[in-house]
Amino acid sequence: MNRSDYTSALFTDFYELTMAQGYWKRGMSDSAVFDYFFRRQPFSGGYAVFAGLGSLIKDLEKFCFSSEDLEYLEGLGMFEPDFLRYLQDFRFEGRVLAAREGEIVFPQEPLARIEADLIQAQIVEGLVLNHLNFQSLIATKAARVWLASGKGTVMEFGLRRAQGRDGALSASRAAYIGGATGTSNTLAGKEFDIPAMGTMAHSWVMSFKDELESFKAYAQIYPDSTAFLLDTYNSLESGLPNAIIAGAELKAKGKNFGIRLDSGDIDYLSRETRKRLDAAGFPEAYIVASNELDEEIIEHLVATGAPVNVWGVGTHMVTGGHESSFTGVYKLSAVRRNGVVESSMKFSDNPEKSTNPGMKQVYRLYGEDGAARVDLITLEGEEPKAGREVYAHHPAGDWRQFRFVPSKVEPLLVPAMEGGKGLEVVGSPASARQYMQERIGIFDTTYLRMLNPHVYKVSISSKLKELKLSYIRKYYRDQSVFSQKK
Repeated sequence: MNRSDYTSALFTDFYELTMAQGYWKRGMSDSAVFDYFFRRQPFSGGYAVFAGLGSLIKDLEKFCFSSEDLEYLEGLGMFEPDFLRYLQDFRFEGRVLAAREGEIVFPQEPLARIEADLIQAQIVEGLVLNHLNFQSLIATKAARVWLASGKGTVMEFGLRRAQGRDGALSASRAAYIGGATGTSNTLAGKEFDIPAMGTMAHSWVMSFKDELESFKAYAQIYPDSTAFLLDTYNSLESGLPNAIIAGAELKAKGKNFGIRLDSGDIDYLSRETRKRLDAAGFPEAYIVASNELDEEIIEHLVATGAPVNVWGVGTHMVTGGHESSFTGVYKLSAVRRNGVVESSMKFSDNPEKSTNPGMKQVYRLYGEDGAARVDLITLEGEEPKAGREVYAHHPAGDWRQFRFVPSKVEPLLVPAMEGGKGLEVVGSPASARQYMQERIGIFDTTYLRMLNPHVYKVSISSKLKELKLSYIRKYYRDQSVFSQKK
């Protein structure tokens, strides 16, 4: 089997396979429902961007065991021959409901609902988490950078600092969804139809006898896309004067050019560069800034009026910067036995880690001003209506609640996969990027600000609250009986 024709189902945690064999031995072929959700916002922010769905669906369609995979499992001595024969025909044939890629999302709400037989749903857990966690982290980071730039032009430069080949490709895809204009990763450009962008490296300048010669040569070869890198020797005393000379030859041909600042005090250098370019007769020349930028630095530079036109962000975008991972989890919420859905709930000594039971939907409720005000998690079949009062309860299921009359109601989870086949709702990274830019506009800016953002309300319906409390009461009642018996 050609590796490009399938995604190895060995891409899973080992205990998924040992559990799968256990289900198989016990004849547990019931249909299961798993929820994917995350527990807290990354970067101490007020929102996240959901990403990774498109690549996940493509991998789910090709997820299987090759003969070499099965030989490897056989050699481990843990799996029975009949179970390995069962895995020969393994395919994910389930259903996926999910938020659209690029959606603005919040903690605790289900963002993907996986419905399949127990073995299938269990084995794909690692794949689901790997795609959605990493790409949602990077898309969120990119959106923060994009907003900090004033929704400006952001180039993703992270290939050389990303965590491996797969990490670089996934990061480029996610960063584009999150608002980046293009990527330096040429393969990502090809694979995901992302604009490939770049300027020049110091090695280009250093390979010539002098800096001016290198600038003129580059401008002659690429007259429509020239950005001179200034800091190989001295940004203001050497690089900029030579760029102006080479830029004058481009202007004589009716062409524009750019200046890239890659070290030093970007605030000071950009202002001085702009002043000298304008004085030399190049007000249309643009300035690119790079070098360890993140959203906080960019926001400060924009706020103080630094005249930067394009932002090149690498390390801190594709690695997540100070946030190493997205807190997404994959939890069993229901099992269908003999056609009857039985809800399931995880308990924890930490109440925030307890889950919401049952098959669920998420509705976004809007105020009269057209802005999103609350996301309501409901049980499947519940449907809040515009113009009707809704009781919204705190996800912990305690006494906290409020009443709200929405002017508009929309479901967030839509079918993304049926019978193991992806649906049209799963679009391209470009469509997800456009969707993100549209959706972020439905939220008040207090939820989007960098410092101390307002907390967006995610609530549960009255029916879901009662179901959750019934499980809690039963749990503590059983615990009491158990303690008495002891």
